[in-house]
Amino acid sequence: MARDEQSLDKVTHEPEKGFTMITRIWHGATPVAKGDEYLNLMRTIAIPDYRTTPGNKGAYALRRIEGDTAHFLMVTFWESEAAIRAFAGTNIKKAKYYDFDEDFLLELEPFSTHYEMYEQ
Repeated sequence: MARDEQSLDKVTHEPEKGFTMITRIWHGATPVAKGDEYLNLMRTIAIPDYRTTPGNKGAYALRRIEGDTAHFLMVTFWESEAAIRAFAGTNIKKAKYYDFDEDFLLELEPFSTHYEMYEQ
C-alpha cells in the first residue's frame, strides 16, 4: 500500500522530536479555460474555509499551466490529525471537495497526501 493511502495514526504533534506540523497537499486539474474562475473560487471559498478551521496554520493555492490544463495544489498546514479531521472528516486521507468542484475538475482525485513537517 502506498504511503499516502496508509493511515497517519502514528503521526502526532511531537515538538520534542522536531516535528512541528502536518502538511496536507491536494492536487486537482481543470481545463485551462476554467482555471481563472476556479482559482478565484479557491481563493474566496476554499482558503477561508481552511484557515477558519481550528488548528489550521496556513493555506495556500498554487497553480501551474501545462498545455490545455491548469494544475492546482492546495498546500495546508495543520497542528494535528485532529485538526485535519475537523476539516476533512474521519478519514483524513480522503480528499475534501466543494459543491462547485465537479463543474471544474477533470477528475475527483480520491486522496490528499500528508507529510510530517520539521524545522532545521
